[in-house]
Amino acid sequence: MKTALAFDTSNYTTSVAWFSPKHQGQARRLLSVPAGTLGLRQQDALFQHIRRLPELAEELLTGSIEIGCVGASTAPRETKDSYMPCFLAGAGQGRTVAKALGVPFYGWSHQQGHLAAAAWSAGHLELLDKPFLAWHLSGGTTELLAVEPVGRAVTARAIGGTTDLSAGQLIDRTGVLLGLDFPAGRALDALSLEAAGSFAPFTVRTDGYYFSLSGMENKVKALGEAGNKPQEIARFVLDTICSVLQRVTAAAQKEYPGLPVLCSGGVASNTRLRDGLTKSCQAVFSAPEYATDNAMGTAILTYRAWEEAHG
Repeated sequence: MKTALAFDTSNYTTSVAWFSPKHQGQARRLLSVPAGTLGLRQQDALFQHIRRLPELAEELLTGSIEIGCVGASTAPRETKDSYMPCFLAGAGQGRTVAKALGVPFYGWSHQQGHLAAAAWSAGHLELLDKPFLAWHLSGGTTELLAVEPVGRAVTARAIGGTTDLSAGQLIDRTGVLLGLDFPAGRALDALSLEAAGSFAPFTVRTDGYYFSLSGMENKVKALGEAGNKPQEIARFVLDTICSVLQRVTAAAQKEYPGLPVLCSGGVASNTRLRDGLTKSCQAVFSAPEYATDNAMGTAILTYRAWEEAHG
């Protein structure tokens, strides 16, 4: 059986995956971020990807795999102005391998890959064949999307989300303020579960399906300066994010009745968020191991495109 090979080189993860309906495999590694900092410059991320791609390919491609097509994430989103240098590493590797093997190359947005990985890992790959709503919740993105099928792929249009600070950025900045390592999502999640008490979530103002989280950073700093416990601050931040996402999702479901809601991206692995949106909006979530940046969704889309082209 032919297999799709794919690369994803996001700002914080190098990832290689292969996919066929019967067998899948993936190798990925977080980029190294200096302690106490809030991220990497693009040139530093690109350099790490270039160094790590051969290692991960050797780790993953150990058996006999008949590669029929190659794919890669080439940009953050599908829009014309969407560009990030770190994706050049995976895209260049993918095009080179495809040319050497004489097989087709397919380019996708990082966001499309997140959606495909979320649907597949949740056991609902059929979502890609019909319209649905989706949250893309990652380190730099908090977007509510209206998603529609295009052939065997999907196209996503932003209809809501944050107008400034993303949920992932708020989580990471809160974590660094509390002395956690960057990225701080998993550690902040665990810390919030230790809270004996909590503050009422802050009511974030919404404008349609859009909202701002920038004021929350000052509130977090004030709570820390006032001597509040890190566990309670962590829970306050996550409860506030969960609250506004629930309100916006419920409003969107009234305008788009009957459409399922899929949650993707690293922030979607948060325990409180998963519990809240599952109960209030019947949202479907990516499996935690495929919520963070990965090449599996890109491999799935690549295989589906190749399958469509070859009947």
